[in-house]
Amino acid sequence: MNTPSEPTLVASGLSRDFGARRAVQDVSLTLARGEVLGLLGPNGAGKTTTMQMLTGNLAPTAGAIRVCGVDLIEQPTKAKARIGYLPETPPLYRDFTVTEYLRMAARLHRVPRAGIADAVTRTLRRCGLADMGGRMIGTLSKGYQQRVGIAQAIVHDPDVVVLDEPTVGLDPNQIREIRALIRELASNHSVLLSTHILPEVETVCDRVQILNNGRVVYTDTIDALKAHRQGHAITVAFRRPPTGEILARLDGVKAVEALARHRFRLFHDAGAEPAEALVRMSVQHDWGLVELSPVETTLEEVFVNLTQRDDAVAPATP
Repeated sequence: MNTPSEPTLVASGLSRDFGARRAVQDVSLTLARGEVLGLLGPNGAGKTTTMQMLTGNLAPTAGAIRVCGVDLIEQPTKAKARIGYLPETPPLYRDFTVTEYLRMAARLHRVPRAGIADAVTRTLRRCGLADMGGRMIGTLSKGYQQRVGIAQAIVHDPDVVVLDEPTVGLDPNQIREIRALIRELASNHSVLLSTHILPEVETVCDRVQILNNGRVVYTDTIDALKAHRQGHAITVAFRRPPTGEILARLDGVKAVEALARHRFRLFHDAGAEPAEALVRMSVQHDWGLVELSPVETTLEEVFVNLTQRDDAVAPATP
């Protein structure tokens, strides 16, 4: 993971109404250079609406957005020049060759005429398309078309790259390749990644922000998310096991579940650490402790818990 530096994208208090329905409410985020921020949430959570506001494609009902210090609402042309955007459906022209399409994209992004050829060549190489420049986009696989979509978003070398569901519909090999490309992009850009694919967050992101019903319900680093996954339980196994009643008397242990093959699951209070006492007792009574491991809540369980709580509150961004 990269060490992030100064903020390139700052949004505060974003809200968006569609008639009487508020699709996004009071969303704030900060994105630093060299950082990949994952915007996670179930379908209908407000991810795409938020991204459309951040890229200047949809005006917020309330709130402010600054891109490299430039107000997106007051100076949209100047701010948008610092952004590259891949919407969920890539804006591709199937009857263009890859090079023709990227040349057009470079012109639309106002790359100086003298620098277009170099910009296209550099982008083809970065996106693994160096041998595809003469191919018609319509003849490419879904994975390569997605690469072309990312290429049009970075051909002008923007400070901020916004990717909406970049791996949706791809096969496992294509997903791995696109994820590797996203991590490479973070070496020179800030990346905001929208996804509902849970493993993708831990694979490519430095921080995660989870939306539900248009609100932020969680925002923190990936390391903090992993810590959040640690359940308040441990699994133990013995060669000569004690009874469950004896284990239940350990300080902090709330319940004991007997498993197969001399194994137990011990549920404990959030602040309790029964492992040390367990090891000491095992040595004293010759239980033959052979396993002691924390029970980890799956990322899916964390996600479901956060997005099903009506009173979920986001912790402060570090």
